[in-house]
Amino acid sequence: MDFRTYLRNHPDTNGFFGDYGGAYLPDELKEPFAEITEAYLTICHSAQFINELRRIRREFQGRPTPVYHCERLSRKLGTCQIYLKREDLNHTGAHKLNHCMGEGLLAKYMGKKKLIAETGAGQHGVALATAAAFFGMECDIYMGEVDIAKQAPNVTRMKILGANVIPVSRGLKTLKEAVDAAFEAYLNDYKNCIYCIGSALGPHPFPMMVRDFQFVLGKEAREQFLEMTGFFPEAVCACVGGGSNSIGMFTPFLNDPVELIGVEPLGRGTRLGEHAASMMYGDNGVMHGFMSKMLKDANGGPAPVYSIASGLDYPSVGPEHAYLHDSERVKYVAVTDEETIDAFFKLSQCEGIIPALESAHAVAYAMKYARQHKSGAILVNLSGRGDKDVDYVVEHYGYGEKYRFQN
Repeated sequence: MDFRTYLRNHPDTNGFFGDYGGAYLPDELKEPFAEITEAYLTICHSAQFINELRRIRREFQGRPTPVYHCERLSRKLGTCQIYLKREDLNHTGAHKLNHCMGEGLLAKYMGKKKLIAETGAGQHGVALATAAAFFGMECDIYMGEVDIAKQAPNVTRMKILGANVIPVSRGLKTLKEAVDAAFEAYLNDYKNCIYCIGSALGPHPFPMMVRDFQFVLGKEAREQFLEMTGFFPEAVCACVGGGSNSIGMFTPFLNDPVELIGVEPLGRGTRLGEHAASMMYGDNGVMHGFMSKMLKDANGGPAPVYSIASGLDYPSVGPEHAYLHDSERVKYVAVTDEETIDAFFKLSQCEGIIPALESAHAVAYAMKYARQHKSGAILVNLSGRGDKDVDYVVEHYGYGEKYRFQN
């Protein structure tokens, strides 16, 4: 496939990336989503909108975020070098603000008064609450009760920022149920609000919009790495749940001689219900208004999923990832909870950087890659910082003594 014109042709006018994507909506939501599509396509090429978003990124978010060479960690593992795109240094501590500020600016253009969203790890919720405060809007965040308990620091941050955090107690009380509840709330009040989906998924145009808003992080990383080293990395990797940070990281590299690797959560093992590796173990299916790879139960519905990282425990994945998987341009792998915790502590202890558990999945794979390769470099999107996870990690794993490198 020629990727030089990829962004121009994907998705198509109906929101499909090959067989994946689209907008599978109840009749009452077709008009609101058509309104969002028209508004986005109107302003995405507007110099006024683009310049305002660039100003926000520069003056409010603190972009560009740097690329960092993990010299000590790399030396411990061998001679292959690990580099990090430091999205943990983006304002609010993760990549999520990249698309939340874009969605907030779009909502302002459309005359909406409220932002609605779901959140799992809480980073999307914090980012959207931040955007709502910046633009002077109301904000409702739906969050499963299990994730509220695991991510207490982020819940506190959302409330301080003025958002209403609405607990979801149905089902497994995690991310999938939070999405269900947020969709229902949007259906009841779409004239006054906009549903700001937290990843590169959902009905068209959200997979396209989120990708476009997240493109900035991969574009920066590509330019920064070339400037630092004079060559491309052998590989680029990022964690994949819904897929916003990874699609933003991958798309600027699609036409380059670089291996692209998405890292899914294998959790406790390969049995259904013990992981959330939908790309590796899922089948084609429709949920939350789009077609993609999906983990299914015995009845063909969304299966129960699990990950130590609340932002990755979702039974499907963004449709563009499914397309890139089928086209064989991106390779998808999975790492376990134990590998993730090992990477969490080793990055913290070697480099003084505490990663989000979501991001630690990508670091875990990069460490494995570095042990297997005698030369070259791998560039990792460190999509978020681990402040939100430290209480949970210490409660269950202590302070990481058993994960230290043995000299």
